[in-house]
Parts: sequence; structure tokens; C-alpha cells
Amino acid sequence: MNFSNTGSSSMWMALTRIAVGVFFIMFAQYKLLHRDFAHGGYEKYVHSYEQESSVNFYKPVLNKTLQHPVIVGYAVGVIELLVGVSMVLGWWTKTFSVVGALFLLNLTLATWKLPPGSASWMYLGRQLDHIPLILLFIVFIAHDAGKTLGLDQ
Repeated sequence: MNFSNTGSSSMWMALTRIAVGVFFIMFAQYKLLHRDFAHGGYEKYVHSYEQESSVNFYKPVLNKTLQHPVIVGYAVGVIELLVGVSMVLGWWTKTFSVVGALFLLNLTLATWKLPPGSASWMYLGRQLDHIPLILLFIVFIAHDAGKTLGLDQ
């Protein structure tokens, strides 16, 4: 598929890409500049995901990250920062869109389950902060979103 990287749709795509990047940078700065997330917060979240909301086959992956929670906690912030900077600058957009989509897939698998008896529509409703961003990253890849207002060539 070839999309034009000129015109108003490309401009809106670029502005959307930049906005997504700003959000990722905001989330990263909390994790990297404040000790709370890496030193206890990450571990608390993962324990809660493991006990309450993770899909069964993903629990061993979550458990493995708890062997080094501080390192993984900071790594989460670094990944968010790299994805954010990439989106803002339009630099290596396709590569970091894949990274961003996989990162959000991780969060989706960790938070998928609801308490027994929950209405079925709530499963997807609960993921409205993950799935639309995954879809945006897919669109960024297909559209070469880094070529407009970005450093990708």
C-alpha cells in the first residue's frame, strides 16, 4: 500500500503521531524522574495483574519480570521515552511503532481479565486505553507517518 505523504491527511497523521509521542513522554518522565514507580510501584502493579487480571498464559512472563523489578521498572520508562521521542521527532517511526504496539499488547495481556460475572462488553471496554493506541501504531506503520513533519525519509 502506498499512501501519499503530502496533503491534509498526512498532516493530521503527523499531528496525531506527535500527540501520541507527547503522551508517552509524559508517562515516561514519571517513571524515570520519580523513584516511586521503579522502587515498589512496578512490583505492586505486576502482583495485582498476576493475581487479578492477567490472561493465564501470560502470568509466567509477568512473574519473570519480578526477578528484577527495579531494573524492569526503569526499563518500562526508557521504552516509553524512546517511543515518545520517536513519535515526536518522526524518527524511526515504523520501528518504534512496532515497539509501542508490542508494549501495549503486553499491557493488554496483563489487564485483560475481569472479575467473574462481569458483563462481556466490559472486557473490550476495559482495554480502551490500550487497543486504540495499538491500532494507531499500526496506522503509523502503514502510512509512513514519520515522513511528514518528521525525520524519516
